[in-house]
Amino acid sequence: MVAIQVEYQGDLHCRALHGPCRAELNTDAPTDNQGRGESFSPTDLVATALGTCMLTVMGILARTLNLDIAGATATVEKEMTSTAPRRIQSLTVKIHVPHALSPEDRQKLQRAAHTCPVHKSLHPDIHTPIEFTWG
Repeated sequence: MVAIQVEYQGDLHCRALHGPCRAELNTDAPTDNQGRGESFSPTDLVATALGTCMLTVMGILARTLNLDIAGATATVEKEMTSTAPRRIQSLTVKIHVPHALSPEDRQKLQRAAHTCPVHKSLHPDIHTPIEFTWG
């Protein structure tokens, strides 16, 4: 279990502290929802979690298979609903691995990305198209 301590600091700004390592991050409401937009919003962190989780599980598999995917990137485009209730409508993911890999290894890495814990935890109403490019 990991405990995250969150403190509301006022003006729609929060500070979060990761229990085990004491790393800190801040959030701010986005400008389209009464905030200053000076940091990641809470829903931005969901998008960030999805991209980093996919790359991490791909990295775990790549390590097991002795593959090099260093320099791989993920871009996650978050769209919010335009009507109430306000929620994430879609998270479009574009993953680029800058190395030439065999079709079999590509397929294994793609499967791994689709099974990351964050992706599996998202509500099924959130549209999550995922595109991969290689080399």
